[in-house]
Amino acid sequence: MDAFIIAFYGLCGYLVHLMIVKALGISASPRADGNSDILLRQALAGAAAAGANVEYVRLCDLNIAACIECDLCRKTGRCELEDDYQPLLAKMLGASRLIFATPIFFMTVPAQAKVLIDRCQCLWAHKYVLKKPLITAGSDRRAMVIAVGGSKSTRMFEPVRMTMKYYLDVLDMNYTANLFVNNIERLGQIKKHPSAIKEAFRLGKELIAADPPPPTEPVDVELFSTPDKS
Repeated sequence: MDAFIIAFYGLCGYLVHLMIVKALGISASPRADGNSDILLRQALAGAAAAGANVEYVRLCDLNIAACIECDLCRKTGRCELEDDYQPLLAKMLGASRLIFATPIFFMTVPAQAKVLIDRCQCLWAHKYVLKKPLITAGSDRRAMVIAVGGSKSTRMFEPVRMTMKYYLDVLDMNYTANLFVNNIERLGQIKKHPSAIKEAFRLGKELIAADPPPPTEPVDVELFSTPDKS
């Protein structure tokens, strides 16, 4: 019976993909029309051009409390805090494509992103403690990450890469691509970086149009203004 259910959901996911792909874009920028936010909108435009049904979510518009480490999720597999996390979780699990865009604060994601990621501890408990499968939109689920930093450093992207790797793992998302841009600080400055705008659109389109299977490691597009490694 379990094998039948798994096969049924797999077939449903495949048929849904053939009909239409749902792409969710999550913006972690505290600034409206921030640089990472602008690239996210370009990526979603690319996804829409490839035929996806796209949705944009700005974390600053939501009320999501920090994880209180009550550990109740180890027994239930769900977060007991009731706020805007639950409807956003439903969107994340229901999307077959995810584009997560974030600025870099002190070499990692900002508080808005970290609060969301920490609340996904319930998914980790569901998957690794209770050993239960997630009910998601099919098995071929893919995600890309956009990160923009103000520093000339290129090392600031490594903590983001690790954080996103484990966040996407608990979502059962294949981590397929990164767009990293450094040395961008002022509001709207990314608009003067045509290569970044172009790559965001291209990667968003490819996220939808690429044939299975997904890559085993994310493809990196690194638009670094200097070779500085400090």
